[in-house]
Amino acid sequence: MRRIVVIPDTHIPDHHAPAVSALLGFIEATAPDEVVHTGDLMDYPQPSRWTQGTREQFAGSVKADSKRGRRFLGALRERHDGPVTLIGGNHDTRPHAKLLAAAPELAEGEEFHPRTLLDLDAYGVTYVDGFHPIAPGWVATHGHLDIPLSRIAGRTAGNAAARLRTNVVMGHTHRLGLIPESGGYNGRLTTYWGLEVGHISDIRKANYLKSGAANWQMGFGLLYVDGTHVTPHAVRMSSDGRFAVEGRVWAPTGIRI
Repeated sequence: MRRIVVIPDTHIPDHHAPAVSALLGFIEATAPDEVVHTGDLMDYPQPSRWTQGTREQFAGSVKADSKRGRRFLGALRERHDGPVTLIGGNHDTRPHAKLLAAAPELAEGEEFHPRTLLDLDAYGVTYVDGFHPIAPGWVATHGHLDIPLSRIAGRTAGNAAARLRTNVVMGHTHRLGLIPESGGYNGRLTTYWGLEVGHISDIRKANYLKSGAANWQMGFGLLYVDGTHVTPHAVRMSSDGRFAVEGRVWAPTGIRI
């Protein structure tokens, strides 16, 4: 049976360090067959609408933040030698998108594309735009491309699964949930599953949350693949980064990025 670890929004450098440490330790110890990051590996706040007209817009830290992202990829690669896929999220593509919008004549190259900023080829990471066929009957996506959002955890992915008529695993919402959608007639049912894999970012650093809180849940996803049979799991992480999988509790290991 194959196992696929699905990493959600990390928003480096605003990641939740203990949770990232625990997850890297889990990957090292359990040797999954594949690791897929559903996007927003990076935060890149400088080109965002939240920083326009503020001092942060001119912080000039895109390159420094990218270096932290490469440190994460290096730490992951030290612990996992199998396939790694990154699906481009709306935060990952902020620098390149901003350049395309403001100065398209300077954007013909890929200097500010995630592939270049994060040196993905050097780390053997496959970059995907849009949808990635992650397992038989399943696609993975970030979730920002024409998918209506719901505040109910899992419902965004569940609606996408019903609409696309395939099982969907996604990030973007920062919510952790697993919802099935079934339909058919005369007892002949087809069920599509939607899995939202939460986030492992530090909510305290999300300055745009005026109340300092949000309907977000920390966690990640696991897919168990036995031929064409796929079993999805949403793994909850505690505020200290701990989580339980298959009867074992995993804790932060001290790995720093």
